Amino acid sequence: MVDVAVRDGLKWTQVGAGVIPAWVADMDFPPPEAVREAVLRRVDTDLGYPGWLDDSTVGPLAEAFAERMETRYDFHADPGLVRSFTDLNQVLQIVLHLMTAPGDGVLVHTPTYNAFLDTLRTMDRRPVPLELVADGETWHFERPADAGGAKVLLLVNPHNPTGHCFTLAELHELAELAERHDMIVVSDEVHADLAFAPDAHIPFGTLLPDRTITITSASKAFNMGGVHCSVAHLGHPGTKAAFDAQPPHLYGAASVLAVEATVAAWRHGDMWLAEVMSILDRNRKLIAERIPPHVRYQIPAATYLGWLDFGIPDAAGYLESEAGVRLNPGLLFGAPDGFARLNFGTSGPILEEMLTRIAAAVPSLKGT
Repeated sequence: MVDVAVRDGLKWTQVGAGVIPAWVADMDFPPPEAVREAVLRRVDTDLGYPGWLDDSTVGPLAEAFAERMETRYDFHADPGLVRSFTDLNQVLQIVLHLMTAPGDGVLVHTPTYNAFLDTLRTMDRRPVPLELVADGETWHFERPADAGGAKVLLLVNPHNPTGHCFTLAELHELAELAERHDMIVVSDEVHADLAFAPDAHIPFGTLLPDRTITITSASKAFNMGGVHCSVAHLGHPGTKAAFDAQPPHLYGAASVLAVEATVAAWRHGDMWLAEVMSILDRNRKLIAERIPPHVRYQIPAATYLGWLDFGIPDAAGYLESEAGVRLNPGLLFGAPDGFARLNFGTSGPILEEMLTRIAAAVPSLKGT
């Protein structure tokens, strides 16, 4: 299922000769055949303005999203509340721009998705940390006494980079916190389809539908990061009203090819996804078997991202120079730089080679 010889995207082209990339969150698998067929069919028929051009909800995309939420997660999403965007980070930026002001607080789990942390910094929104702490084979967060004046709760669930799936009890705690402090909830659920049984994803919109903006995409589960198509379900009425009051083309929209690809993935890609999940399940367990025992690693409940604590400064830099494997440094995610994120969305032989190289380089770190 993997032919890295033909992969010319960011992941494989931005590393040195002989270095195996395990950094940016792309998998090494081609997209589902249904996606390829849908895009080619659109190219072969009509690349003119689509029939849904004047539909602010982007009809087929909104319908496919609502169907998927209903059938997979029992989330009764309203297609009329769905809007299309090119990127999840774009949605967060729009919400912060419309609903908050510079200096306002955003309650966010740490560590967290690096692009979101970059957004908070560049938009001068104050991160209010809600720390995730390793707890046996899972993670937990210490509930804060207050929300630090935060206007927004930014939830990444399943969580990047730890791979934690928030439990119903945890989500209820967050819901109570959001209601008590009158926070808008932006829930990034782009890794929802990548949860491993018996863990399961629970949409936050099922708990607080009128307070939650659910953002997602087919980009992670179906390996289509370059397609640039995402959706936001604007459950929070104030945010919907503020967005709909903007000029209609101010924020752009997903292209017709991006919509075709996303709809095809959500409606016809699940057999492909099941095969990929089987590979990822094997891979996440293989890391636990092969990683040196003094490196802390908890098998993720979701995603294709492993969160490892090597316990040394600049762990990612060391592994790239000494093992020839490129990981993302923990500092990007607001963690100490002894941490690093490993992308295991690849074939067995490639992962085996990564782990062999890491094991050979890491023993010299023990006790340092």
